[in-house]
Amino acid sequence: MPERRRGRKVVTSAYYNEIDHYAAQWLRNLIAAGHIAPGDVDERDIRDVWPDDIRKYTQCHFFAGIGVWSYALRLAGWPDDRPVWTGSCPCQPFSAAGLAAGFADERHLWPSFYHLISQCNPDDILGEQVASKNADPWVDLVQTDLEALGYAFGAVAFPSASVGAPHIRDRDFWVAYSPSERRERSSKNGRETQRGIEHAGEIVGLAHTDGARHEGGGGGFKYTNAPGPANGFWRDADWLFCRDGKWRPVEPGTFPLANGAPARVGRLRAYGNAINAENAREFIAAYMECRP
Repeated sequence: MPERRRGRKVVTSAYYNEIDHYAAQWLRNLIAAGHIAPGDVDERDIRDVWPDDIRKYTQCHFFAGIGVWSYALRLAGWPDDRPVWTGSCPCQPFSAAGLAAGFADERHLWPSFYHLISQCNPDDILGEQVASKNADPWVDLVQTDLEALGYAFGAVAFPSASVGAPHIRDRDFWVAYSPSERRERSSKNGRETQRGIEHAGEIVGLAHTDGARHEGGGGGFKYTNAPGPANGFWRDADWLFCRDGKWRPVEPGTFPLANGAPARVGRLRAYGNAINAENAREFIAAYMECRP
């Protein structure tokens, strides 16, 4: 339902699902400050969310964390009133840093996300997962499930370093696309319609943060003015010398999250689970260019 803020009418258009209370309150603060799309924050487990609970929303962000998908969509030029679903399913079951229990891990929540997709049929779905050998079967499952619903699917793994970050943080970004009228026609014909899958798979020509692009050809990439830690988005970072003898970058003016810092654990968890906004921005922009 529409709500009023500061004397003006604001349409609630986005749905954020986040089970962590600290991150959920962070989302509310970001919404109130206008940094991400206006909407509602739901702290229920995704397994307790029903399709009818979310049909009224224009955008749905699952495993929302601190709202970076919404922020990146805005950076890429995707309007708040343009429908889209996003979801970065928990990476712990498939991360080398975790127990690597895979599909046996109770945090493997793709089946619940998939159920909501199959019932609500969004046209555009964007997602992200850790890029590792352990996660390859997960990506295969997502592709198989979505193509069975009539979606075209594409995925690409690239590190934060490719957009100038001073660290690797390799992530697998994926997208699924299928206009509702095509899925309905496919269902009536009793067969899958996969026309357009090549378009969704052509996530190439990723833009750099300084506007330069890489060019494919010859089995490799040719970079022009590729951003790095000294000339890209992170060029103004403060570098801290740590006790292990390594230098690490932090946001200018940021105080390290040392023991005793207020809400240290909650902030560390929220930052650690968040996607890289610059990575997501470039992926979204590339998808918008090749979207049918």
